[in-house]
Amino acid sequence: MSPKDLLSALIVILVWGVNFVVIKVGLHGVPPMLLGALRFALVAFPAVFFVKRPAIAFRWLFAYGATISLGQFALLFYAMSVGMPAGLASLVLQAQAFATLIFAAVILGERVRVPNILGLLVAACGLAVIGIEGGHAMTAAGFVLTLGAACMWGMGNVITKRMGKVDLLSLVVWASLIPPLPFLALSLMLEGPGRIEASLSTISLTSVAAIVYLAFVATMMGYTLWGKLLARYPASQVAPFSLLVPIVGLVSAALLLDEGLSPVQMLGAVLVMAGLVVNVFGGQLARRLTSAAR
Repeated sequence: MSPKDLLSALIVILVWGVNFVVIKVGLHGVPPMLLGALRFALVAFPAVFFVKRPAIAFRWLFAYGATISLGQFALLFYAMSVGMPAGLASLVLQAQAFATLIFAAVILGERVRVPNILGLLVAACGLAVIGIEGGHAMTAAGFVLTLGAACMWGMGNVITKRMGKVDLLSLVVWASLIPPLPFLALSLMLEGPGRIEASLSTISLTSVAAIVYLAFVATMMGYTLWGKLLARYPASQVAPFSLLVPIVGLVSAALLLDEGLSPVQMLGAVLVMAGLVVNVFGGQLARRLTSAAR
């Protein structure tokens, strides 16, 4: 990977890791469902007038928007509004890698290899440890909702696989037309017109900055750079960088929000990261050991 592309990968990891802190900040002034509506409205408009629509059927566009955009962030935003810390959210959300693995096996018939199973078991132990220690600065509802968000992300990944080759920025922009109205409907039902009006009429510059970051930096810039990397390099070379996202998330949450982990939660975090590493690199290591044995 060239130095320029390596820098792009590190920028994306930094942007996506800090993203969880920004969500937490945004939720201080804007309720979760309204925050989702505003985020995706900004992603879609005016970009849809300048970005070409992806060459896929509407049902795939709708499915992607309903899972990765609406489902994932509705659950994640709500989780963080009811007590899920930003740092732990960045870590637990990485369960999407294993949700993707399971959904791909069931729906697409993809083969699950031994390293995948080992990685899943190790990470599951880590998540169980984190869940058991839920009383330490984390609510059970926030934890379960974040796992739900990871499942929605995993389902969206499988849908993306079924689409075939597609421009990632184009897909993200046009799929962002799907969530705003459902988010607004959820906001009306769960948060009420009074809270919506109060939030919009007294919105702070900090909240505006958070929404702009989520829409343009984390979503549009992040996915544009990531899509270019995936176009230039094999996915096996690009995907491991995503392992750094929860590390940046945990560190930035500790520095900017003064969030900390209990020793037990730290153990759980180490197990989750170990499971992710086994899932990503286990197959390569097994092949090298097999070749060396011969």
